[in-house]
Amino acid sequence: MLVVAAALGLAFSQTVLAAPAALAGNPLATASTLPFHYPQFDKIKDEHFIPAFNEGMRQQLKEVDAIANNKAAPSFDNTIVAMEKSGALLTRVQTIFGNLQGANTNDKLDAIDSEMSPKLAAHADAIYLNAKLYARVKALYDKRATLKLDAESEHLLERYHTDFVRAGANLSAADKEKLKAINGTIAKLQTTFTQNVLKETNASGLLVDTREELAGMSPAAIDAAAAAAKAKGQDGKFLVAVVNTSGQPPLAELTNRAVREKLMALSLARGSHGGEFDNRDVVLKIAKARAEKATLLGYENFAAYSLEDQTAHDTASVNKLLSELAKPAVNNARKEAADLQAVVDADKGGFKIDASDWAFYTDKVRAQRFAFDENQLKPYFELNNVLTNGVFYAANKLYGLSFKERKDLPVYNPDVRVFDVFDADGKQLAIFIADMYARSNKQGGAWMNEYISQSSLLGTHSVVANHLNIPKPPAGEPTLLTYDEVKTAFHEFGHALHGMFSNVKYPRFSGTSVPRDFVEYPSQVNEMWAVWPEVLSNYAKHYKTGEPMPKELLDKVLASKKFNQGFLTTEYLSASLLDQRWHQLTPAQIPTDVLAFEAQSLKDMGVDFAPVPPRYRTTYFSHSFSGGYSAGYYAYLWSEKLDADTVEWFKENGGLQRKNGDWFRAKLLSRGGTDDAMNLFRNFRGRDPVIEPLLERRGLNGK
Repeated sequence: MLVVAAALGLAFSQTVLAAPAALAGNPLATASTLPFHYPQFDKIKDEHFIPAFNEGMRQQLKEVDAIANNKAAPSFDNTIVAMEKSGALLTRVQTIFGNLQGANTNDKLDAIDSEMSPKLAAHADAIYLNAKLYARVKALYDKRATLKLDAESEHLLERYHTDFVRAGANLSAADKEKLKAINGTIAKLQTTFTQNVLKETNASGLLVDTREELAGMSPAAIDAAAAAAKAKGQDGKFLVAVVNTSGQPPLAELTNRAVREKLMALSLARGSHGGEFDNRDVVLKIAKARAEKATLLGYENFAAYSLEDQTAHDTASVNKLLSELAKPAVNNARKEAADLQAVVDADKGGFKIDASDWAFYTDKVRAQRFAFDENQLKPYFELNNVLTNGVFYAANKLYGLSFKERKDLPVYNPDVRVFDVFDADGKQLAIFIADMYARSNKQGGAWMNEYISQSSLLGTHSVVANHLNIPKPPAGEPTLLTYDEVKTAFHEFGHALHGMFSNVKYPRFSGTSVPRDFVEYPSQVNEMWAVWPEVLSNYAKHYKTGEPMPKELLDKVLASKKFNQGFLTTEYLSASLLDQRWHQLTPAQIPTDVLAFEAQSLKDMGVDFAPVPPRYRTTYFSHSFSGGYSAGYYAYLWSEKLDADTVEWFKENGGLQRKNGDWFRAKLLSRGGTDDAMNLFRNFRGRDPVIEPLLERRGLNGK
């Protein structure tokens, strides 16, 4: 997943200026003097953020006012480039704050987030609804054909014009005021939703009394559960933490069905069972406010508004893709359920398979069919080997990159690692931050973000970070990953490469500044190297003996790649379809009962198969209701269509070779948002994408 914290979408300068008097002694006042403007985590305190936010907004409004009231005729330099350079302080503050609030939050940061979110929304409105500023942008846009701009500059002008129009610049004065109020409401509600999800997740761990109840989990995992319970004041008991997806990793291991049922029920009920973190009312208010915003801007619904600016363009295209895949996916899932039920019946289980049983019996079927289970893999997937001898190794072979860990730069948590990244010519390209372990004050899932974005206009280079949520083992124990966690490490580094390889002039287009349904594409492509034989043999070594993973075990892993795809596709499609249903409502269609609407929607769409619940239920669906992927969760599947086609290209052209990496980098990864996203794909691939490789991968082609 990608997370980018940035001020308004406008760019920023890293020029080191004198600190304003209001920020005397505040390390956020000026750009960091550390390499590549790497953040001064050791000096930044919680109390520095609010004054820096306020001063940053004041400064940017002053800069924007000067642009809007410039007596000189509008020019590309005095309007568009000037806006690209505005907001240095605010963007620095908002970027660092947003990243820390996701990765290392606390009550103070949460309170700041609640206070600043509506203020920042109002600040954005003050810029994008500035009539004089928009008049200058529109004047340039209307005569863009005569300005003789280079392609990137012309695209930048077009994007600014689009941004202003979509922000409401053409509305009447009265409607602009309505929009400002709605934007403030949405910002506040999204913050509430996000904080409720994290707090509910932390409060929802499964507490049991004995080790025996956790039979099937590894001794180290049970010890970790004992330590977690002790940390919560429950010494002698065992606390199984939950993650933000519906499915929970221990469900694959727990032999006690009653315990599995409790864990599954606890997971599915999050945010919808009363109490201070209940998100049902928040969901309804967000859905209504977004629908009202879309109506005010002239769109049928929020999904139509959101999708217009994506490569999918409209709801019809997204609905068609999802509906075409839903039936074959559920049919596959039902066949898989029958296989699982056969194992239950053979064991004389005496029960019908449900969501709490799926992962446990899937491993049994996998073991029968392919003669291995996931736990056989973990000893070969030690975290440091995966990162340095897998993820980094593939990047070296494909792109010529090299990495050197450094211990001298400050970090916000002792587990965070920092690496200098060098290009094939030996010049430093970027700084990479690896934050791999789960923490109670860290949002769920995995994501990439940028602290500094590349721009030749500003002379900046990338500082990017990857975040995973791998359970930290007890002291002295190795960190052994699941196969999914290995794939996630490669996936998130695909985002990092997209950021680090950026070679653009304007920061508005830097790195991952592309449509949401395109941004996951390069990261999904990078997953292919996790099981590429040359790469895997370099990192998949037993953590004790150093012996490589046996070829027969790898062969079984590869043979099982289509296994359980009915489940995986159905749980993803269910969430994607829910996301669309919520955001294709008009204000008058907003329901009163969240869970009833969710159940009816799943039934209407033919994906109401109880053993396979949505990957995210509505009340903890952060992708959808925290703003990042609202009406856009389909993007992973849309991007996977491009990804699957690209994987075929790599295979057709010899796989892990520099010539292939250099072509992918030059034609696509380095280009950021400087051109229409699908044009970038066509320039790389030589044609439009085809869907057959995706159907083959997902086992949806009947083979």
